[in-house]
Amino acid sequence: MKTSPKVRKLQRVLYRKAKAEPRWRFYSLYGELCRRDILSDALDQVIANGGAPGVDGFEVGTLADNPPGREAWLLALAEELRTKRYRPSPVRRVYIWKDQARTKRRSLGIPTVKDRVVQSAAAILLQPIWEADFHDHSYAYRPKRRTHQAMDKIKEALLSGKVEVVDADLSSYFDLIPHRQLLRQVARRVSDGSMLRLIKAWLRAPVVEEDRKTGRRKVIPNRGGTPQGGVISPLLANLYLNGLDHAVNEKCEQKPTMVRYADDLVILAKPGQGAGLQARLKRWLEARELKLNEEKTRLVDTRKEGFEFLGFAVAWRRSLRSGKRYVHVEPSAKSRTKLRDKVRAVLEVRTQNQPAVAVVRKVNQITRGWAAAFHYGNCTRVFAKQQIFVRNRLRRWLWRKSGRTHGLFEFFNHERLHGQYQLWQWPRTAGWTT
Repeated sequence: MKTSPKVRKLQRVLYRKAKAEPRWRFYSLYGELCRRDILSDALDQVIANGGAPGVDGFEVGTLADNPPGREAWLLALAEELRTKRYRPSPVRRVYIWKDQARTKRRSLGIPTVKDRVVQSAAAILLQPIWEADFHDHSYAYRPKRRTHQAMDKIKEALLSGKVEVVDADLSSYFDLIPHRQLLRQVARRVSDGSMLRLIKAWLRAPVVEEDRKTGRRKVIPNRGGTPQGGVISPLLANLYLNGLDHAVNEKCEQKPTMVRYADDLVILAKPGQGAGLQARLKRWLEARELKLNEEKTRLVDTRKEGFEFLGFAVAWRRSLRSGKRYVHVEPSAKSRTKLRDKVRAVLEVRTQNQPAVAVVRKVNQITRGWAAAFHYGNCTRVFAKQQIFVRNRLRRWLWRKSGRTHGLFEFFNHERLHGQYQLWQWPRTAGWTT
């Protein structure tokens, strides 16, 4: 979350105060929320993230290349906040496919641009406060943290003898977070009544759903959860599970290691401790009106089998060189298939009327993003196979486009794919970060 120097200075002050005084409750935050520089930074973040319009149809691009309009819009919003006239709009609910096969959908709640900017401004102020409280083993939606660090911690725990893993799955976590308990968590650090009322209003904002056949809109009351798609939702979701991070990692007598990335979590423990920890996890969640998906939650003895986390497959293997056992981490089969499905979708027959350079640019964007996410651990062989797949799919696409009847590999050789068509070259090195 990039901010201007003056705003960063305020964030450092908030963080240091929160770190020095764990019981301190912050007041006068709402006044800071109205500052033009904070709102400007918040708008920059919303513009950078893009996204669809909310219920009012207002597009964020309207402000991106219009400095006079942007300034007038910010001043009007600041005045609306100062005079307490700002009210959150309903959230537009849309459904997106979770996979290329289009078998499962998940809902997104899209706030208006105005609501996204005010939520982003609130996150600028609240994140440094809660960052001082968040546990080190929580890695999602936090500055300077990513999935690779979570995998480092898992590897460290396995090597220390914590070979029994509770691979937990939470049922509809974002949809089930109870508002009352969440607001109680917020109030432990925030005493500013205006800020608390604002967060409550965002949580209670009704949902607008459009019937795809008739086009009619229906308004649905929001009785729980924090919508995926809201700017402040990830921060609030992290806050609600922060108590679990501390309970497992710091207060549990068995001294297990829990690694969490949003609502994805694993608990690593010594042999024989996993079943008891799973039962305690279930009780902890139920006390906070959350559910453990017992059908998908597994207790894994990693000495016998592996497990998957954040798109990686983790398993003990024996080194061919030394004969010693080591923790092998590579992109999972499911992750590999997702990439291949995306590449296939770009290199379909119906795209052959498009310029080759433009299509290759799309392929490069997909493969670069995937490689950045999975350039970790023992990824070298997987990357080599993925590159072969991408090359062959592109060859076939170019061959059909050219109308040639022979010489597929000779004509569209490696040099031509990577030279003339500028196909991206995958990394050839392993990706261990530690």
